[in-house]
Amino acid sequence: MGWVGEQIDSIKSLQFRQVLTQAISLGMIVTSALIIWKGLMCVTGSESPVVVVLSGSMEPGFKRGDILFLHMSKDPIRAGEIVVFNVDGREIPIVHRVIKVHERQDTGEVDILTKGDNNFGDDRLLYAHGQLWLQRHHIMGRAVGFLPYVGWVTIIMTEKPIIKYILIGALGLLVITSKE
Repeated sequence: MGWVGEQIDSIKSLQFRQVLTQAISLGMIVTSALIIWKGLMCVTGSESPVVVVLSGSMEPGFKRGDILFLHMSKDPIRAGEIVVFNVDGREIPIVHRVIKVHERQDTGEVDILTKGDNNFGDDRLLYAHGQLWLQRHHIMGRAVGFLPYVGWVTIIMTEKPIIKYILIGALGLLVITSKE
């Protein structure tokens, strides 16, 4: 039967107390990951402190699969900065460069126009219908660092969900069958 048979026999031989201990360990791993994520949100001031570049619109600076680290401070947003923003009606955030910043004299609010480095025109076609500018509440954060290619794991698991389920199942089986 091989490895799979050994794993099944290992699961059958587990006692209730061992299963409970392994389930609690799995719960602690998941909880720790959530605590780390929430901690990063507090430290960076961004609702999503880490994002993956999903398209080639920012090449050659950032390629598809790069991971960006975000920070959102109170400092004014300037032209040339790379920001991640959400547009009303779209679930996936967009990573693009700020090309124009317009401050309204009467209210002090800032209007922002963005563009992908590899795109021909600005992003007004990507914004919600009738929207010409982004406001500060659309901005999730500024890119402050990146890791090249590491985000491909996320892209592959999103595009091929079966790989995600196999990986989660294998990791769960590993945690349950570990003897420690």
